[in-house]
Amino acid sequence: MTTTVDTRLHDFLADRLGSSPKIAGLTRVGVGRSRENWVFDLVHADGEREPLILRRDPDGGLVDTDRGTEFAVLRALEPSRLPAPHARWLDSDGTWLGKPSLIMRREPGECDYRVVNGDRPLAERASLARRFCDLLAEVHLVDWRAGGLGGVLDDPGEQAARHELIRWETVLRQDQLEALPELDLALGWLRAHAPAAQRTVLVHADFKPGNILLEGDRVTALLDWELAHLGDPLEDLGWVTQPLRRREHLIDGVWERADLVRRYQDVTGTEVDETALAWWAAFATFKTAVMQVSGLRAFLDGRSDEPYRPTRKVLGTLLAALEERS
Repeated sequence: MTTTVDTRLHDFLADRLGSSPKIAGLTRVGVGRSRENWVFDLVHADGEREPLILRRDPDGGLVDTDRGTEFAVLRALEPSRLPAPHARWLDSDGTWLGKPSLIMRREPGECDYRVVNGDRPLAERASLARRFCDLLAEVHLVDWRAGGLGGVLDDPGEQAARHELIRWETVLRQDQLEALPELDLALGWLRAHAPAAQRTVLVHADFKPGNILLEGDRVTALLDWELAHLGDPLEDLGWVTQPLRRREHLIDGVWERADLVRRYQDVTGTEVDETALAWWAAFATFKTAVMQVSGLRAFLDGRSDEPYRPTRKVLGTLLAALEERS
C-alpha cells in the first residue's frame, strides 16, 4: 500500500511543483475513523525539509464530508489568529491520490484525549482546560464574513438548530438498519424545542482535546475541520458540555460546567441562553448516536473494520436529557 501511495504522491507533487519532488519518511500513522494520515517531509532543492501530512478519505468514514469545502475553510482561516493547519494542496476527487485528499503543514505536538483528567499536575490540567475554552471562544470570534467564509459555507441564520437537526436526521435515515425508538423519541422532542440562534459563527463541530496538538502546555494546532460550518455557537458549547464529553473538558470540583460557561461568556462578551444550551447538549448526544449508527452501516458494508452501534450509555444519556427537560 505504501508503494502505491508513494507513487501517487510523487506524481501529484510533481504536477503541482513542476519538477520531480524528493519525499522522505513517508509513513502511515494512527488509524482514525475519519482519515488515513500519512506523514512525510518534502525536501526542497536547497535541502530544506517541509514537514507535511497527507490526509486521505478512508474506505468507510462515519460521516461523508467534502474535501474541497474543508480546504477552502482552512485557506480562509490562514490570516486569522487561530492555530488551524496550513493547507498546501487539494485532490478533491482523488484523481491523483486515489481518494479525496488534503496535504497540510505538519505542526509539532501530540494529541491527548485524556489530558484534562490525565497524569499532569492538577494546576496544569486546570490551566489547559481554561485554554481550551478560550480556544473555542476564539473559533467563534473569527470574522467569517471578512474572511470570505460566506462564499464557502451557507449561513442558516436563526434556523441553525433546525438545519443541523435535518442534516443529522438525514444521515440517520440513510444509514439506519434497525428500529431505534429512542432516537425517534429524541427527534420529536428536538423538533418541538429547537431554539432560534442569536448569532451566526464559525462552528468547529468536533471540538475536543483529541483534535488539539500540544507541545508541552502550548497549543500548536486545532485539527479536523471537516465538519466545520456556519451556525449557532451553542452547538460547539453543547458538544463540550454534554455528559458524554465530561472527562474530556471538565474536572470534578475544579473546572465544572458552570465555570466553563462563565469563562466562555467573559471571553466572547456574549450571554449564554441556558435553555438553548440544554437543547444543543441533547442534540450533541443524539448526534453521537447517529455517528454510531453510521459506524455500524460502514462495518456491515465492509468499509470499516470496527463495528459501532448506539450503546446503552449513549441512549440512556439521551433519554435522561429529554426527561430532565420535559
